[in-house]
Formats: sequence, C-alpha cells, structure tokens
Amino acid sequence: MAALVIVIHAPTWTTELLGQSLLAQQPPSTPATATQSQTAAPSVSASPEAKAIQSPSSELANTESQVRPSVIWVTAFDAKGNLLRTETGFFISADGRLATTERAIEGGANAVAKTADGGIYNISGILASSKELDVAVLQADVKPRKLLRFLELNKTGELSVGANVVVIGSALAGNDGSARQMTIAAEHGNDFELRGTTPASAAGSPVVDEAGAVAGVVTSAGEKTIARSSAALASLFSKVTSDTRPRWLASAEGSPTPKPTPKPRLVYAPAPAFPPGVSQGGVSGTGRFRLSFDPNGNVTNVQVIRSTGNPYFDQSAIKTFRQWKSAPGQGGSVTVPVTFQTR
Repeated sequence: MAALVIVIHAPTWTTELLGQSLLAQQPPSTPATATQSQTAAPSVSASPEAKAIQSPSSELANTESQVRPSVIWVTAFDAKGNLLRTETGFFISADGRLATTERAIEGGANAVAKTADGGIYNISGILASSKELDVAVLQADVKPRKLLRFLELNKTGELSVGANVVVIGSALAGNDGSARQMTIAAEHGNDFELRGTTPASAAGSPVVDEAGAVAGVVTSAGEKTIARSSAALASLFSKVTSDTRPRWLASAEGSPTPKPTPKPRLVYAPAPAFPPGVSQGGVSGTGRFRLSFDPNGNVTNVQVIRSTGNPYFDQSAIKTFRQWKSAPGQGGSVTVPVTFQTR
C-alpha cells in the first residue's frame, strides 16, 4: 500500500519504489557554494589578439548577446554516476540538438546541459559522433513548447585566412567564458587555426562570424587554438535523420543483451540526504537509478538511468544507494525513481 506524506517546510525528497513511498526530511545544513564541486578550468593568459575585451565594441557586444543564450555547459557522467568532465557546447536546433566535442562525452552514460540562465536539460544520448573530427551531436530533452535559442551554421562557405571571428564560451565559466575576438591564421582541410590563445574551458565553444552564424567549433584550446569547420559539423549533422534515436555508447557496451533479473527484497533503504550545496528555494530534480545486488544483498553497482539534472542530487542519491541492502538470495536489480525538492 502506498503512503502519501506531505511536508510543507524544510528540504525534502521523495522516492517511490515497487509501489511503496519513502519520504525523508533532512535538517538544513550550512549552504556550500555550488561552484565548489565544479572542476575549474585553468585560466590561460591570452595574447593581445585573443584577449577578452573588457570594454567591447557595440558589434562585439551585439554578437555576444545574440550567441550567449545558446552556449551551454555539458556535464557527463559514467555508468556508475561518477562525474567524468564538463565542457562547453551549443544548441544547433530548436528541438534540443546540440554540438560539443566527442571527447566531452567519451565513456559517458548520461549527461546534462546547463544554460547561463539556470536552465538544466537532461541529455538523452548521442545522435552522431566522430572521433576523427572530435565532434558530437547530442539530443537534449526539451519541452515541446519551450522557446529554445539555438545557433545557425554558416552556409555561405568557409571563411578565409585573415577573417575576424568571435569565440564565445559558457557564462558558467566566469571570465574564461568571455567573448574573444580572434583572427583566422591558417586553414588545414576541415580545421582552421586561430591566432592567439584561449582558456581550456573554450573547448566545445562556437566560433561565430560577424553575423553570429557558426563558422566552427573549438576542438583544441590553449596556446594553439584549433577549430573544426562548420562544414565538417554540417556533414556530421546531416547523418541525423528522423529515424535516428539518441543512445549512449557506454550503456550499450555495458549491457548488450539485458536479461530479466529477480527483484530483490529490500531490508535496508535509507533516504538520501538533501545536499547542503543546494539551498535556494524552489530547486528540484527527478531521476531514475538502477541498483544491482549480489547474492549477499550488497549493492554492486548504481547506474544513472536518468539524471536529476543536478550533479549534487545525483551524487547524494548514488552515495546513499550504495548503502542499501537486500535479503540474501539470488541478487537482482531494481530501478528507483527519486525526487529532490525544496520549498
């Protein structure tokens, strides 16, 4: 029999499992700065050609304001829910398709996209990727009626050496994400080199022309900045058809032929603690996790089936689920929906 409990105050989370409802209330903790769990990208001093403009011209400011809402941070997790890496990316269609480097999602089984205005989107999988090009097209879950800002690819042809372009990183990277006006120094097939240096967090950032259209995507940042051309990205994007379904390669490789497993009888199932790093009211997240048990009743693996959209929530849930116990027997697995919510 399901039990419904409503708590009006204090951070709460609710989990429904096999027809049962679990509710736990945690006392408020001292808030931690949310950015403490993020891996800060090293700052690289830029040369005069690539230095972020402190007092941008009206043209640069206009380009940045036009492009910025479409630039995101892509955070990838492995099959056990551990944080792999965070890189920049950008939306390229109204239905949630986005581009980033292939390296950003290598080994990933789940990921989330974060916009500068606080939006968080679960990424359902990879639509197309190329190790050779180091570019990937992913699919984010977007509500049908949500107005999503995205960037158009440059369709007028490749830019020539000496052309001015702008590299715009994620606002979540702080000063490292500032717009940088740069110049194309050389071309090499699908690649072009930009004159000057960029911070490490620029990998995956769009390189846009003066009209704000994507001329390329940064695949190598630092002392030597290399970008993949929009033509290469368009070629990869063209392989995505209406029948293409997003998938995670790590998940597919980990369970190529899933078999029915017995449902364990839980004997110890503590509630995850509400993470102290998230204290503002109205923050919530819902995810699904699969727990695998050995014959002794111990959890051997916690897989993120669907992220809550918040790495603090995911990490808190995974840490607690590893402590769960089932009655000794044949092992088995169970899928647990979990919702974190503040009021």
